[in-house]
Amino acid sequence: MSPLTKVQVLCVILECEFSTWLEYSPSKDAAFCLPCFLFDKRTGNSGSHVFTKDGFRNWKKVNDGNNCSFLNHMGKEPNSFHRASEQAMTDLMNQSQHIQKVLENFNSDQIASNRLRLKASIDVFKVLAFQGLAFRGRDESSDSINRGNFLEILDLVVSYNDYVAEPIEKAPKNASYKSPKIQKEILHVFSNKVKKAIREEIGDAKFCLIVDEARDESMKEQMAIVIRFVDKDGFVRERFFGVVHVPDTTALTLKNEIYSILSHHSLDIQDIRGQGYDGASNMRGEWNGLKALVSNDCPYAYYIHCFAHRLQLALVAASKEIILVQIFFNRLSSIVNVVGASCKRVEQLKKAYADQIAYFVEIGELETGRGLNQISTLQWAGDTRWGSHLRLISSLSQDILNVMNFVSSTKALIQKFRDEEWDNLLTTVKSFCEARDIDVPDMNARYVERGGLARFQQDDFTIEHHYRCQSQDILNAMNFVSSTKALIQKSRDEEWDNLLTTVKSFCEARDIDVPDMNARFVERGGLARFQQDDFTIEHHYRVDIFYAAIDSILQELNHRFSNHAVELLNLSSALDPKEALESFRSIDILLLVSKFYPKDFTNQEMTLLKTEVDHYEHNVVRHPDFKKLSSISELCQWLVKTRKSLFYPYIYRLITLVLTLPVSIATTERTFSAMNIIKNRLRNKMEDDFLMDSMILYIEKEIAAKFGTVSIIDDFRDLKEHRVPF
Repeated sequence: MSPLTKVQVLCVILECEFSTWLEYSPSKDAAFCLPCFLFDKRTGNSGSHVFTKDGFRNWKKVNDGNNCSFLNHMGKEPNSFHRASEQAMTDLMNQSQHIQKVLENFNSDQIASNRLRLKASIDVFKVLAFQGLAFRGRDESSDSINRGNFLEILDLVVSYNDYVAEPIEKAPKNASYKSPKIQKEILHVFSNKVKKAIREEIGDAKFCLIVDEARDESMKEQMAIVIRFVDKDGFVRERFFGVVHVPDTTALTLKNEIYSILSHHSLDIQDIRGQGYDGASNMRGEWNGLKALVSNDCPYAYYIHCFAHRLQLALVAASKEIILVQIFFNRLSSIVNVVGASCKRVEQLKKAYADQIAYFVEIGELETGRGLNQISTLQWAGDTRWGSHLRLISSLSQDILNVMNFVSSTKALIQKFRDEEWDNLLTTVKSFCEARDIDVPDMNARYVERGGLARFQQDDFTIEHHYRCQSQDILNAMNFVSSTKALIQKSRDEEWDNLLTTVKSFCEARDIDVPDMNARFVERGGLARFQQDDFTIEHHYRVDIFYAAIDSILQELNHRFSNHAVELLNLSSALDPKEALESFRSIDILLLVSKFYPKDFTNQEMTLLKTEVDHYEHNVVRHPDFKKLSSISELCQWLVKTRKSLFYPYIYRLITLVLTLPVSIATTERTFSAMNIIKNRLRNKMEDDFLMDSMILYIEKEIAAKFGTVSIIDDFRDLKEHRVPF
């Protein structure tokens, strides 16, 4: 028989009180606590690791009554660390309570009930997510009269279906199918599936970045990322890929966030073939802008300034170039401000407009039908709001007489205040100043202009007088710009008489006086004495306003959309079906590849491209159906549909590269509209991840709707371990 160890001797002496957890290591000649060793989580001083790491060797303190080291280790409290470790080890040894054993005890009926409960929650969740509605309510307790959209709709669904009602009513009390945490997990699963589908849709294709930033309801700067690419069917797609909260809008910060998202989804930076931003300096800066930083990493990521933004800038610049046009829009804005500032005036205007519509319908000047003759509100014009100037004029032209009546009455009140109320106002101001010991200047003293401008002052007037007075393709977009310029030029040359006739008819129908166009024009504002030429009113409107405004617009369009300044677009136009029918420029196609896309074609492929271009001209350009194509987008789809993309792979690759170039940032602007719907004033504390997942489902609902509930449940089941099986 082997001799007893020290621990065995101690256990005999102490009647084996510690034998359930005490272990002895002969190699270290030390005692250890097995439960504490297995579940050690303490990070205190070295003394707390005696029974777990270092080992106990101070045998003299074992049989020391209440000072026994083993008793001190166990602790007096029932929830001491040692006793908690003992309970954890007991649970570990109890195999019947393991999660796997519990799950194995569930039968198929219970699993089906679990999936049905989750399915009902997912179906309600999809409706709310696709509509951009809130899930939770302020008070979701059982006695609340409004428990939030999710619970209220789920109760409605249950009330109409006994098959669903029974499993939900019999759910365990601790079930969390309806909890906000589960809602966010389901939303995240859904969002990941959509992003994965978009990533698979992109595949190995080259893509373009379309980026813009805006502030959300909680004053956070959010950056929206849209990916533009050509799918396997030849269609141009612009997919929303996420929104990211950025601490600032510097180009380097935006670039790092973009690269992080691209790398997370295994998108190579070198596959970027286009950049689409607005005209902000942090975006389009030649040296430190986002365009420059991305181009340094990928020199073939060509930047295209948003066409819609350029058109708006051209219109705004042209409207400010001609003084009379600028005054015209300023006065229109003032009219809208005066009328729109009062709810009473707006209601009166709508009523007057409705009466006018009824009158014109009665006399047969207006047609009736669905969607016709709707009563709209006045629109405001903004320099950055696309098409707002046209909407401003259109909204005013519908009911100009009623608008002017309101303006006239308001103007009369303002004029009356100007003529009669100065003395009362001055008396009030003097009384206010005297009551507060504020010096009041002598109103009859000579007024001297401050800031060194006194030498330019022409008149000696008093201080009192001073206070009283004071998603298509780039080639098609360029074609639209060219045709727009041609039509504007045609209007300048030929449409003046028709315009004058239309204006006269408009005025006569509304009893507006029309001046004699053959009368001599006299400059307003006291400048008639400086007028050198004797010309008619018709000449003034035609030359000084009509011709000048059109010339200014054409000048701005030529400056911002110069075909000769963009060599890439000029060479790309050789692929346009209309251009190819007139003159097939094979040299431009080869030059486009060698100069702008050399990385996408090897030397051998460039050699083969020369032969392929010749066959393409004879077999594709001369095909009868080729004449029906009006754009390069239609050409790309037609090549895939007829399987000619397989016979002319290099030309098809070049076409997809050209289609990848962006046209506008309208898609990102729409994402911000969606963001304002989702993250509104009542939901301004949404987390960034929750916001991005919600926006992906709301914007890309076309893709999200393809996923069945079963696949969502399976992905939710695989997300983590759950207490119940699915």
